[in-house]
Amino acid sequence: MACAAASDAGAADKTSIEFRDRFIAEFQRTGLNTTPGDAMMLRILVEAKGAKRGVEVGAASGFGAVNMGIGFERTGGHLYTLEIDPKRADDTRANLAKVGLEKTVTCITGDALKTLASLEGEFDFLFIDAAKEQYLGYLKIMEPKLKPGSVVVADNVIKLAKNMRDFLDYIESSPDYETVTIMASEEKGDGMLIAYKR
Repeated sequence: MACAAASDAGAADKTSIEFRDRFIAEFQRTGLNTTPGDAMMLRILVEAKGAKRGVEVGAASGFGAVNMGIGFERTGGHLYTLEIDPKRADDTRANLAKVGLEKTVTCITGDALKTLASLEGEFDFLFIDAAKEQYLGYLKIMEPKLKPGSVVVADNVIKLAKNMRDFLDYIESSPDYETVTIMASEEKGDGMLIAYKR
């Protein structure tokens, strides 16, 4: 019984606000990871939307997935995070497990242009932060699966706008979306496009 109690205490610690805040603060981010300000904005969007089924294209090592995962845990939802690099996908799974989010977030390894097509059902949240030239391709695959009222977020839309010009032209001119570009983080000096699907 003592061992079981200790195990339960350890599990509870992984899901505590204090433990997760410390884990996020000490996270060893790389240049591929979302910044803290952007990650918090994503979490708030998930919770404010009450999102139930989300997709992240480009997990890196899971900093964004951990933050959004906390939001999806609170809404009773689920996040699928996609990562093309097997090592980074493994790192993402390990980091999710460290904060007890492995049941809330599923990490899928492979090229998102292929793995997105395998996702079934409807979604209400999409975050794109992978190969910039493929943003429109990712959106086109997901578009039929996005419910009205869905939120779409795309990263690096200021500094790398020329790399995703077809995506920006499409979503900003489409009557199906309302869009705004914001800077939630001064750290990278770049911005995110947020779109609401009518």
